[in-house]
Amino acid sequence: MHIPDTSKARILVVGDVMLDRYWFGDVSRISPEAPVPVVKIDRVDERPGGAANVARNCSALGAKVSLLSVVGTDEAGAALTRLLAASSIDASLHEDAGLNTTVKLRVIGRQQQLLRIDFENTPAHEVLQAKLAEFTQRLPDCDVVILSDYGKGGLTHIGDMIRAARAAGKPILVDPKGDDYARYAGVSVITPNRAELREVIGRWRDETDLRERAEQLRRKLAIEALLLTRSEEGMSLFSADGTVNEPALAREVFDVSGAGDTVIATQAVMMASGVGLADAMRLANRAAGIVVGKLGTAVCTLDELKAS
Repeated sequence: MHIPDTSKARILVVGDVMLDRYWFGDVSRISPEAPVPVVKIDRVDERPGGAANVARNCSALGAKVSLLSVVGTDEAGAALTRLLAASSIDASLHEDAGLNTTVKLRVIGRQQQLLRIDFENTPAHEVLQAKLAEFTQRLPDCDVVILSDYGKGGLTHIGDMIRAARAAGKPILVDPKGDDYARYAGVSVITPNRAELREVIGRWRDETDLRERAEQLRRKLAIEALLLTRSEEGMSLFSADGTVNEPALAREVFDVSGAGDTVIATQAVMMASGVGLADAMRLANRAAGIVVGKLGTAVCTLDELKAS
């Protein structure tokens, strides 16, 4: 499959950023205090997560990326700022003193995730309002907008953002959260996984039932395409042109965390580079097949995609 020149693609990513922290260690005994393993930590790793991981994936595919988000005035926010400064992402992180930067701490023992601890709260209104003004200013300089919703409050003004992006004629891709998809009405592409879509349209009996329910949702919300990621069943694209199914690319699945970020990033970069919806999905499927073979939130580079 032809992979286009992505160097001219300009992506604007807006959403909830977080710090993914990994504590790696060795498990050699059970605690005398409770029936739990004792992990002796020997290595710590930090990576940008959430919308920041989406931005990293876009950048790894050769696109020019801008990122808008909110962080706290805390150690995790400073770590995120430092990590993003080291990448080629134009990151604008608004600081909110009343906010704890979202941190997902994963404890890994013998290559297995033993525990995840989340630290988070919701941002104050004023910070988000400032971000909305900057969003509108940055719209003319991008080809595609990604709204990465992790339900942490960073996209409170999503309706205004969608209206502004549509008025500017920019395609909008959304990674959704929660069961109220009405707030995403009018976007170009929405990328739920199976569990997320089931929350909204209910359980489907078979492929025909799924197609009918997905089509009904797509029409009701005036969404151009619904891209469903289905783990071992691959992906399905529902649009006015019908349904396109793409089987999963069989390889060892090591870690699915962050695979959805890779999918939406690849879809956006390919669309910004002139690739049609279905072909962009096929490339996104390839990229997802590459990142699930890596541990933790990871990226698929343009070279890896070409090699696949």
